[in-house]
Amino acid sequence: MSNTPKITQSVSTGAFNIGGRNPLALIAGPCVIESEKIVRDIAVKLKRITEDLGVPFIFKASYDKANRSSIQSFRGPGLKEGLKILQKIKTDLDIPILSDVHKEEEVEPAAEVLDILQIPA
Repeated sequence: MSNTPKITQSVSTGAFNIGGRNPLALIAGPCVIESEKIVRDIAVKLKRITEDLGVPFIFKASYDKANRSSIQSFRGPGLKEGLKILQKIKTDLDIPILSDVHKEEEVEPAAEVLDILQIPA
């Protein structure tokens, strides 16, 4: 008898299902949105690679990296500008988007753009 837990549930990203008996999906992207051009370039390349390999893909980038080790570190463009950039990426490339939310008041506006909300550690 195996001690490996069985994954029996799946979750819809809108574009495809993950978990359960669905194929492994790749969640990838830059740690934080540095600029629209940088995240777009990364998203385009990741989409091309995953399409070539037949791997489901979810793009991840943070609009606010609040858990930095230094208060002087770059945190990203913030909620409003970051969600605007992520919405453009989602619409233009037709890919599901994931980002982390840090405060309760971010959930509603983030849920209007993001396919998956992540609560960081």
